[in-house]
Parts: sequence; structure tokens; C-alpha cells
Amino acid sequence: MIYLDNAATTWPDPEVVRVMTETLNNCSGNPSSLHGPGRAAARVLTVSRETVAKALGGGIVYFTSGGTESINWAIQGALHVKRHKGRHIIATAVEHDAVLAPLRELANAGYEVTLLAPDKSGQISPDALVNALRPDTALVSVMLVNNETGTIFPVQEMVRLVREHSSALFHTDAVQAFCKIPFTATDLGIDLLSVNAHKLHGPKGVGALWVRNGLTLPPLLKGGGQEAGLRSGTEALHNIAGFAKAVELAAARFEETTAHLNALQACIREALPTAVPKARFLPGGAPHIVSLSLPGAKSEVLMNFLDRQDIAVSHASACKRGGRSHVLSALGLPNDVIDGTLRVSFSRDTAFEDVDCFVRALAEASITLFPSL
Repeated sequence: MIYLDNAATTWPDPEVVRVMTETLNNCSGNPSSLHGPGRAAARVLTVSRETVAKALGGGIVYFTSGGTESINWAIQGALHVKRHKGRHIIATAVEHDAVLAPLRELANAGYEVTLLAPDKSGQISPDALVNALRPDTALVSVMLVNNETGTIFPVQEMVRLVREHSSALFHTDAVQAFCKIPFTATDLGIDLLSVNAHKLHGPKGVGALWVRNGLTLPPLLKGGGQEAGLRSGTEALHNIAGFAKAVELAAARFEETTAHLNALQACIREALPTAVPKARFLPGGAPHIVSLSLPGAKSEVLMNFLDRQDIAVSHASACKRGGRSHVLSALGLPNDVIDGTLRVSFSRDTAFEDVDCFVRALAEASITLFPSL
């Protein structure tokens, strides 16, 4: 299998699997218990929290079931904190559905939602954000790296401008950015930030919500008082330990991995135009994501062809099944470009031979399946 869908999920690192297995076998106590096994589990929980928080530049992290939960909690919590300020929310039209779906529900409940449209390069103008701010704006949510195109948004500049013009809280979905591009939550200056583990060779089913010092959210889940009383329920310690190990490995290998991802990007951008002249690259930026299109082709047909050759790519977000990509539609791309789009995404495990095989297979598919293009 040639796996080129790492923006959907990554294969767990063997070291992560080892740590998870050891935690399950040797540290099965409840972190809230006061006896020896409980104290041992609590130490693992504390060290894991410190590891993830350190990678984000300090601050407080609360463990969740994944990026979607972290995002939903951030939105709900921010609006509760700012409930006396207003009911206006700003986001972008290219956010992940984990942001857009709750915003649609909030709009139905009487909130006003402004979605900023990208320009043709895929970027969101900081000036457009400033122009959209209102006295009753309670929350701004802008992702750091787009999950379909890889576009990197100027979040730090946006936060600075929001601070100058508003008291709204700022949240960013950093699921595709964490350990992929250089940043810390503290340097960005944000209030809330969402990440997960399975995009960086960690386990599925665990993520974190970063909260700046001094900001207090209402509880998401009430019960036994875990996660400082904000998310009750016994912690999935093996997942959390695996998450921390994945972060530790990613941080240690960051420069090496970034250089490798950039080299893979250069490889595909050099090889594809010669092998598939009709193909075109869409706007991007992050080193691990390449969005490309064969206009006039059908991405589902291309994906099926590639799948039969044991090459895994995607059309858009793995969380969106069916329907045209809202991200690509927001870019104003022609339908034939949108319908022929593939997302190729790399990890530190991706080999140059994988890229070569993909390019050759796509060339074969274009000739075999769409000879008139």
C-alpha cells in the first residue's frame, strides 16, 4: 500500500503503540484514585499534559476525545464567556465541518454568523476580518492550516488586529498545523486552540483543547470532576500517553520531517506537469498537503483507479462523504476543476518512490480513463 492520505489520518508510530500497550498493561489504575496504582496513573497523566502543553508553548491543555470535541467545546465555551457581549460570530467559509456545523446550529438558534470568503489564492484577508468585526462580536474562529488545500492563514496577524479592535475571543483549529508548521499557541496570541493526536502518528480518539492562562471555560461534562472539573469522566490514559509520545517524537524530529516533506512537495511539483500536462496545482502552503486537479476528470473515478493499484489518496476531507467540497467551492473554482481534484498528503513515513508511483499511476489513469482531456 502506498499511503498518501495522511491529512485524513496517520499510521501510529511503533513507539506510540509500545507506550500505549505498556500503559494498558502496567498502569491501569484510575488517576483519581488515591492508592498506589492511582497515583502512578496520575503521574502519567500529569507528565503527558506537560508534554503536550510544552509543545504548544505553555498554557493549559484539557484532554478530549479528539479535534471535533475540542472545537465544539471551544465554540460553546467562548460564547458562554462572552454571553453578555453579543451573539455575533466570525469564521471563514473554508473551516472544517467541525466548526461550520455547530455554527449553522447556532445561526438557527438566533446567533449571527459571518463567514469570510477566501480570495482566488485561497487566502483570507486580515482586513476583511477587521471590517467584519462588530461591537457585538463574541468569537472569531480561524483555522491555522486548511485541511483540504494546506493553505496557511495569517492567524497571528489576525489575532493582533482583533485585539486592537475588539474584545472578542479568538479560537483556531490547529489540527492540521500541530507539529506540521512552526508555531506556538502563546506566540499566536490566541485564546483557544484545538488539536488532536491521530494527525501526527498518535492514536485516534484523543485530542486536546488549549486554553490561555486566565480564561475560565464552563464545564463541558459534569460528574466526577476530572480535567480540573471541566470535562468529567475517567481519562483514557493509554490514549493520552500515546498522544504525548507522538508529540514528543514529532517535536524531536520536526526539522528533519519538515525538510523531508518540503522535498516531497518539490518532487511532485516537478514531476507531475511532465507526466500529466493537463493537471494543475491548487493554492496551498503547508508542506504535507498537495491539492491538485485534472480538470474534466472525476476524482471518484481517479481514486478508484488508484485504489486498485493500492495507492490511497482522497478527494477532500475524509469527514465529508459525498457532495462537492465547500472549501473548493468557496475558492470560486470552476466545477470541472473541483470535480477533478485530489488531495495528496505526506508524512515522515512517505518515500520518494511513493510519489513516483502516484505520478505514474495518475498519468496512466488520465490516458486510460479520460483520453479526450
